[in-house]
Amino acid sequence: ELLETATKGGGENAILRHTQRNKKLFVRERLKLLLDDEAFLELSPLAGLNMPYGDVPAAGCLTGIGKIGGVWCVFMANDATVKGGTIYPMGVKKQLRAQEIALQNRLLSVYLVDSGGAFLPLQSELFPDKLHGGRVFYNEAIMSAMRIPQVAVVCGSCVAGGAYVPTMAEEVVMIDKISTLFLAGPPLVKAATGENVSPEDLGGAELHSRVSGCSDHFASSEKEAYECVRNVISTLNYDPPPEEVTEHDSPLYSSEELLGLAPKDYRCTLPVKLV
Repeated sequence: ELLETATKGGGENAILRHTQRNKKLFVRERLKLLLDDEAFLELSPLAGLNMPYGDVPAAGCLTGIGKIGGVWCVFMANDATVKGGTIYPMGVKKQLRAQEIALQNRLLSVYLVDSGGAFLPLQSELFPDKLHGGRVFYNEAIMSAMRIPQVAVVCGSCVAGGAYVPTMAEEVVMIDKISTLFLAGPPLVKAATGENVSPEDLGGAELHSRVSGCSDHFASSEKEAYECVRNVISTLNYDPPPEEVTEHDSPLYSSEELLGLAPKDYRCTLPVKLV
């Protein structure tokens, strides 16, 4: 019964508004298009239930491990039917846990981002500490340094922290008339500068694909976006390295000869190319 509660997202009305008015796919429908047609492991499905501030089904995001084109991946997908995909403290914890699994097992990561950024009434529990929201972006940088590929789809209006996640990924897909990406939306631009600007002109898929370069791929529909991700992953040739230590080739010359390259006094430079 608890699982059933967690899988219903933000409720019937929120799902209707998301799918009918906003013309977007429900997060579980997105996963069906993205993942191979086989069972996947959902992580932390009961996170977010019975919190002091109320129920946040699945902590507002789905995480798990599944195959895309036969490649094992960790996925993190915001559920925009839960408070517009805003990030709660428990949602941060859930995403960090998924990233930790990706790091430990060197699994390719896929982000389906549809988020209004941090849930501001709880920002004191979201921002300042070592294991709070900023750690998500730190982990992305570490995975990038470890050459673990990360791919993102901007599935809706992504603001603030929701905008950092895709722009730090290696490959980004944006969807025409659905994806927008900015640090602050048109209302804040109006308040700050008095300028009226549309979401498309401020950070739409066309702007980021043609002008800013934040997006690598322009998709005309959600279905095309997930096909694009599957194609990207199939061409990465990513195979996690084996856990056992691999034997490396020996150097061309004995390491004992390195001493012979040392200069006789400090006024001479070390021939670093020979080293």
